[in-house]
Amino acid sequence: MDFSLPEEMVTLREAVERFAAEHVAPYAEDWDREARYPDKMIRLMGEQGFMGILVPEEFGGAGSGYLAFATILEGLARHDGGLALAVEAHNGLCCQHLCLAASQEQKRRYLPRLASGEQIGSWCLTEPGSGTDAAALKTRAVREGDHWVLSGSKQFITNGDRAGVYVVTAVTSPQKSKNGISAFLVERGSPGLSTGAPEEKLGMRSSDTVSVHLDQVRVPADQLIGDVDEAFPVCMKVLERGRIMISAISLGLARGALEESLRYAHQRIAFGQPIANFQAIQAKLADMATQIEAGRLMLNQAATLADQGKPIFFEAITTKLFTSEMATRLCLEAIQIHGGYGYLRDYRVERYMRDAKLCEIGEGTSEILRVLIAKSLAERQGLRPSRRE
Repeated sequence: MDFSLPEEMVTLREAVERFAAEHVAPYAEDWDREARYPDKMIRLMGEQGFMGILVPEEFGGAGSGYLAFATILEGLARHDGGLALAVEAHNGLCCQHLCLAASQEQKRRYLPRLASGEQIGSWCLTEPGSGTDAAALKTRAVREGDHWVLSGSKQFITNGDRAGVYVVTAVTSPQKSKNGISAFLVERGSPGLSTGAPEEKLGMRSSDTVSVHLDQVRVPADQLIGDVDEAFPVCMKVLERGRIMISAISLGLARGALEESLRYAHQRIAFGQPIANFQAIQAKLADMATQIEAGRLMLNQAATLADQGKPIFFEAITTKLFTSEMATRLCLEAIQIHGGYGYLRDYRVERYMRDAKLCEIGEGTSEILRVLIAKSLAERQGLRPSRRE
């Protein structure tokens, strides 16, 4: 069994590393302070093919898969988790929903602009009262003639401030619960569509996160994505694959923490020698490297299975749980290795730690993932939990 990356993936990884070193690393600290990366980055990443990595070639994309996408996200997150998150939400959520469920005409109309970086996309599922419970939507869509009228609010929407197109979920048949949810394409500038002020976040600060409000937004009937009431299974599939992508971001942040710590440990002199000579520091670095290698193997397996069209539910949730919590642990260890300097914004590891924490929340919290893993284990053994008396 060959665990090495295919040659084309190695070439892609090298290209991403060069791009990130030139266009991301020198500016990431400023973007974090300003809570925004420049719009030109969308165009630059589009020119590199990053913005349409999952989009089929016939619609202007690269036609690649999840292993390629994971490679891109890890390379970007190594220097800026927020930028990687923006690309993940654009590709893995918005574009992926369109690839899975949109009509051919909708794909022809929207995907080329998204894949080229002419526009960035946003995926609007989460609401003020529905996060983990994704089916508890309050946003409504009512059919009026040849239009749908959408009303409601979405919360924590990545790319919401600058998106050119939004994929919006709404309840179309309230009596059906999760089986009564539909998805719609809503263009920027639509009357009644507005966004809130940028959220003041702990980390991932360079990506814009806002609330999105829909006040009687009228969209043509042909902007319905897929069939009426059929969006929830698509959303679950999107989130399932999104967990692989959050894992890639986690891995990039963890790798950044290790590489920065390794460099610092060989430069920092204490008691007349580099602290890298001390066994306590060596043990930390060794444990960090070991966990990253384990996370990478899990990620590559999940992404490869997804590319092969095989079921990935269990692999996606276990990989996301392990890598997201691993990233936070490693970033905290990196701060410890840096000592007092690690607590300062002048050093990157402080930012990595803030970025990493979101990975334990987005696309499924650690708590819900553990519940899903336990249920999956029971189902594999043909077991069912006993009823409470």
